[in-house]
Amino acid sequence: MSNAHWRKSSYSTAQSNCVEVADLPERQHAVRDTQNRAQGGHLFPREEWTAFIQAVKATGF
Repeated sequence: MSNAHWRKSSYSTAQSNCVEVADLPERQHAVRDTQNRAQGGHLFPREEWTAFIQAVKATGF
């Protein structure tokens, strides 16, 4: 994950509890806490990440 291009939501502010997301090879996505970047990220297969995003959009989470 050291070569990953991490991105944060444009809705985030410097004082927010935010996460960053990176698209990785092998159809995976990673999520990490912006306040604890050194702890690394959690990996999700593409299918799980897609299901999560669809659920968030559907429920307005």
